Amino acid sequence: MSKISDTMAWIDERIPLTDTWNKHVGQYYAPKNFNFWYYFGSLALLVLVIQIVTGIFLTMNYKPDGELAFKSVEYIMRDVNWGWLIRYMHSTGASMFFVVVYLHMMRAIMYGSYKKPRELLWIFGMLIYLVLMAEAFMGYLLPWGQMSYWGAQVIISLFGAIPWVGDAITLWLRGDYVVSDATLNRFFALHVIAMPLVLVGLVFVHIIALHEVGSNNPDGNDIKKLKGPDGKPLDGIPFHPYYTVKDLVGVAVFLIIFFAIVFFAPEMGGYFLEHANFVPADPLKTPEHIAPVWYFTPYYAILRAIPIKLLGVIAMFAAIAVLFFLPWIDRNPVRSIRYRSTAYKVILAAFVISFLILGYYGLQPVTPLGTFISRLCSLIYFGFFIALFFISKNEKTKPVPERVNY
Repeated sequence: MSKISDTMAWIDERIPLTDTWNKHVGQYYAPKNFNFWYYFGSLALLVLVIQIVTGIFLTMNYKPDGELAFKSVEYIMRDVNWGWLIRYMHSTGASMFFVVVYLHMMRAIMYGSYKKPRELLWIFGMLIYLVLMAEAFMGYLLPWGQMSYWGAQVIISLFGAIPWVGDAITLWLRGDYVVSDATLNRFFALHVIAMPLVLVGLVFVHIIALHEVGSNNPDGNDIKKLKGPDGKPLDGIPFHPYYTVKDLVGVAVFLIIFFAIVFFAPEMGGYFLEHANFVPADPLKTPEHIAPVWYFTPYYAILRAIPIKLLGVIAMFAAIAVLFFLPWIDRNPVRSIRYRSTAYKVILAAFVISFLILGYYGLQPVTPLGTFISRLCSLIYFGFFIALFFISKNEKTKPVPERVNY
């Protein structure tokens, strides 16, 4: 033990390893009343690691070339030792990343984790979400299948609706007049190097910001206000070992579900891996129905619901941008949904339901009924933020307890 202690002392003299561990894990005090919803932050970090590790192994055999990309993916699946497992872990991880992130965002909205003093924490989280979408979109092109190719063609062409500069932007994104080998190469570089670096940096800053202001909790009160004689929060416990052990339970359950999908349903009926993507990209043959992966479809449905292309593009980006302003749209000081009014709960439920319905219709071919429902749900989606702005000002709420409830 003395040798280990001497080694740690030698390291601590040169880099504050022990102090950093104590500040962010060992002696970081978190509320005692974390529940099921608080698993998803650590699970998001786990999936990020899975994606980076499996991505490194995939790049060892992948060829970012218009002639060889699809064949290299087939080579990985059929000839590389355990290549099929690595590829399915990466493709399943992409979808599970968004499942975990959406649930993590839902928890933040329910318990008001975006409110003072956590506004910057929320903005960093939304930037992570934005970069994650860009990362997923660029990675989606790499298999060079029919849906990858034509999905990228459709999404990139949307920027052409921007007045004056639209054509220049689409040409810059593609690197050519159509989605081609040049597009594949630049998307590969961005997907493998640029976006992961930005993502890891934002995650680091997100965690630093979280530990600076402290974690929120289901009651939405501040545990730092009430401290014992030792200066430690009365309603707080050290993150390690209490929540590291609790998170291990969440990790175990998540990995069971994750590998059940990987081994038994990696395509998930065409939602995780579309059937059209098992056909090589053909610039001369358009698929009957082009739709993005499920995690983009709510915004795609909003885009399709508006007949004027430019307005549709504006609405699609506005649906994401409005989330950045949530800390200032919600003007009620009460954080937790437990103590908010019935009106707030109703509009939040309508918002979630509309988002799920938009996600469903974004996957379906265009029909008059689907377009009508998408327009209605788009109004409900944006209506949530408008209603929240007015309701939250004079909302009748329940008294928030001074200390956490169990």
